[in-house]
Amino acid sequence: MSGPAPRPGEESAKLRHKEELSRRIKEQKVVVDELSNLKKNRKVYRQQPNSNIFFLVDRTETLSQCKNTLDELKKAHQEIENSEKTKIKK
Repeated sequence: MSGPAPRPGEESAKLRHKEELSRRIKEQKVVVDELSNLKKNRKVYRQQPNSNIFFLVDRTETLSQCKNTLDELKKAHQEIENSEKTKIKK
């Protein structure tokens, strides 16, 4: 026996979350690709949250952070996929 059936609102919220994760993964892939293809002497700036101020940052450090973020997003997306497959099997 499984638990109570999920409410329709929960399913649509999960779907929106999954779509948002997919969108962020695509976005992060573009950022990683752009940073990877920059020439070594190019400068990279990061925008401060909720402002129009940009600060100079280290390109290799930023690339590393973006790759880590991409890995985390992929892991979260994979967990959602696995939980959906588990529900289907039951």
